[in-house]
Amino acid sequence: MTELRVILDQLVAPIPGGIGRYAEELGRRMIETAPPGVDVVGFVPASPEERYAELLERLPGLARLEKSALDHRTLALAWQRGFIGGTARGMVHAMSIMAPLTAHDRVHSPGRQTVVTIHDAIPWTHPETLTSHGAAWHRAMGRRAERFADAVVVPTHAVADELGEVLDLGERIRVIGGAVGSRLHLPQDAEERADALDLPRRFVLSVGTLEPRKGIPALIQAMRHLPSDVELAIVGPAGWGDVDVAGVAEEAGVAGRVHALGRLSDEDLAVALAAAEVVAVPSLAEGFGLPILEAFSLETPVVHSDAPALVEVAGGAGITVERDEPEGYPERLAEGLRRVLDNPDLARRLGIEGRDRTRGFSWRDSAEKVWQLHADL
Repeated sequence: MTELRVILDQLVAPIPGGIGRYAEELGRRMIETAPPGVDVVGFVPASPEERYAELLERLPGLARLEKSALDHRTLALAWQRGFIGGTARGMVHAMSIMAPLTAHDRVHSPGRQTVVTIHDAIPWTHPETLTSHGAAWHRAMGRRAERFADAVVVPTHAVADELGEVLDLGERIRVIGGAVGSRLHLPQDAEERADALDLPRRFVLSVGTLEPRKGIPALIQAMRHLPSDVELAIVGPAGWGDVDVAGVAEEAGVAGRVHALGRLSDEDLAVALAAAEVVAVPSLAEGFGLPILEAFSLETPVVHSDAPALVEVAGGAGITVERDEPEGYPERLAEGLRRVLDNPDLARRLGIEGRDRTRGFSWRDSAEKVWQLHADL
């Protein structure tokens, strides 16, 4: 029996984030679409027992789960420095750049291959939006991928182009995007959930981890230029960088109109997305932009920045706002949002176009492309 070892480190992280969602959805479809005679084996850093159980519940059908003796931090440092051990044997698919990358001879060992996923080029293009340690680690792993990876999966052509400027990957790059999560749909008790969330009557919604590159301060400042009956709801866990939602809102004079909802379940997120008049994705840099597709799936119009990956994912079905001249960005965001808020016909048209756009993205299709990539190698 042939095995594909899949690195699933984010699925045992305290906050799985977007990569965790990606790993779960793609991992599940890879198990479902595995070729005859191929088993999918999970590999994770040392973690609490309950995390292992949660992972196995989320990815039914794994042949087994291999557990490192090293925790995430130690394993990441070991792999960065080339201390790989036996983790790189056979076929390996990493759901991120966290991978056991080392020299190997595919000509004489055709069953040995390592594929990594680089979700964005931000450590190279916008390192100031990350922690210095995080940016340095990603760039170091990028150099190892440049030397040793047999293929590199990226979510958009925008990321492929950006990486092509900083890493010599040649023909090894393969664009394989994501899709809307399988659990993101309106529950039967949507009205009750909306009441429990205490959602505003009219509101703009933003979804994503609270960190500098997400453009949240500019979005909060944009609220000054919108009608006073329009509020802002922000969904997502706290990240690094001390993005002070309350402080920015207070300084902008819109404190009573900005609400941080924290992290929501998929069901509650669907309720919030469907209830919003418009979803704002003001990121300064992105690799994919899943919130755009999530909003589209519920026919909610989207206003997004002109970050290349967001423009690519939206495919013209959203309103695009230029990021240049940061001092004018909040007002331009407000102009884009106001176009939707003031024009119900435009909002409906964008909702329909967005829903059509989601049909081009499928986790099953992505999984089949991953299997084809490994077959090509």
